[in-house]
Amino acid sequence: MPSFDIVSEVNLQEIDNAVNTAIKEVQHRYDLKGGNCEIIWDKKTIVLKANDEMKMNAVRDILQGKLHKRGVEISSVKFDKIEPIGGMMLKQSGTLIQGIDKEKAKEIVKSIKDSKLKVQSQIIDDQLRITSKSIDELQSTITYVKAQRFGLPLQFINMRS
Repeated sequence: MPSFDIVSEVNLQEIDNAVNTAIKEVQHRYDLKGGNCEIIWDKKTIVLKANDEMKMNAVRDILQGKLHKRGVEISSVKFDKIEPIGGMMLKQSGTLIQGIDKEKAKEIVKSIKDSKLKVQSQIIDDQLRITSKSIDELQSTITYVKAQRFGLPLQFINMRS
């Protein structure tokens, strides 16, 4: 039976490249000199540090621009609120979104069922498997899910006929 999987994954190598180019730009930007601005990347979170909110926003904008250029969806990094860390410094953490959590998966499945498409969906770990007798129905499902806003980047993989 034809099927495909819906996943939410990010390419860690592209994020690493984007972070490295953002770090270089932050170090060389004239308006950020003397701002103690840094970007720290540890494969799960991205931590931004700066000494005022304007510089923090500039560093985040630079990073998001580099991520976008690398084809990484900006919604795949969820930033927390800016918090003070002492010594006139501010910090903002960004967490990578990998996989579809159970609540979001149930929301996607409910949305697909409400669309009256003739497909079956099942939640497998942190991804969804969509099956149907018709490949056209599967393609319509992909189009439908792409048009919806679920708040996380979704990819469609393993199309089998």
